[in-house]
Amino acid sequence: MMKYLKYLLAFILLLTLFFFGRGLLTPTIYYESEVVVNKSAKESWAVMSDEANLPKWIKGFKKTELISGEENTVGAVSKIYVEENGQEMTMEETVLDVKPNELLAMKFTMDFMDMDYEMLFKENDGKTTILTKSTTSGNGLFAKSIVSFMSGTMKSQEDANLQSLKKLIDENTKNYFQD
Repeated sequence: MMKYLKYLLAFILLLTLFFFGRGLLTPTIYYESEVVVNKSAKESWAVMSDEANLPKWIKGFKKTELISGEENTVGAVSKIYVEENGQEMTMEETVLDVKPNELLAMKFTMDFMDMDYEMLFKENDGKTTILTKSTTSGNGLFAKSIVSFMSGTMKSQEDANLQSLKKLIDENTKNYFQD
């Protein structure tokens, strides 16, 4: 009996070392997602930026509250509310760079992790490629370890969000521009 207990404890120790070791070796994860839409960059940007559309393409999005600065400008800080598995979470979003119809860069800060996020728009022959780049790291060794195992899940969620955005843009009939 004592022999099995030693093996069990050794196994638990190895799992623990592996878990925290992975967090030390992979403290940051990076992933990209991409879609091509059948609209101009200008219209794609307008649809993506429309606050009424955010819950339609960002899974779990509830609302946003401007804390400081001017909305959609560099330095603007907002509180973002999302729901995941019945739990409401909040994060702070800081706009790092805005080039309308080309680039939106933001930093998301949460208790558990931080994320640098870029969304790039590139138009070619009336179609627009939307590329997102995400760099995420946990805050603290336990969070870094958890995040190191989440890259596939996070990438899948971003892929799903972009597919929802693509559908929204491709099916858009709202005129965002004065003629």
